[in-house]
Amino acid sequence: MCEAGTWPSNAEEIVRRAAEHAYVVAGPSQDAELCIVFADDAFVRALNKTYRGKDKPTNVLSFPTGDIPVAVGAEIFADMGPRLLGDVVLAQETIEREAAEQSKSFSDHLTHLVVHGVLHLLGQDHEEDLAAEEMEAMERDILEDLNVADPYAADASPNLRDADA
Repeated sequence: MCEAGTWPSNAEEIVRRAAEHAYVVAGPSQDAELCIVFADDAFVRALNKTYRGKDKPTNVLSFPTGDIPVAVGAEIFADMGPRLLGDVVLAQETIEREAAEQSKSFSDHLTHLVVHGVLHLLGQDHEEDLAAEEMEAMERDILEDLNVADPYAADASPNLRDADA
């Protein structure tokens, strides 16, 4: 879904490939659905302020659907549709700026942020050191499969542990 910004013509294909592969590698073996939102810094800043209390844009925000309570009798519908993961919201200007600052292609940085966001939808986080290491290892494996250089390598720029994702 494009909410704001002027995204490259291949952005949809980049995020589809990254999201699908991240889910295949790290998700359960059932169909799933998620929404990728193409946005700009103003849109993401408003979301970040409303939902995280941070009045600034960030590169990616993830909004997991979470555990939706099952109504009595709803179990008969459990196998009828895909699992709803949530939303990943991307800020175009921040991603462009970070890619330039980190000497990465926009495509590679976008791919990394989509993988990072999908892993958040799947319950991964980087709040604790051990959890961050596990999440980074998953990201590295997925990105390697997608031919994207390790964003956490010693010669790479600052990692996402300190990002707002």
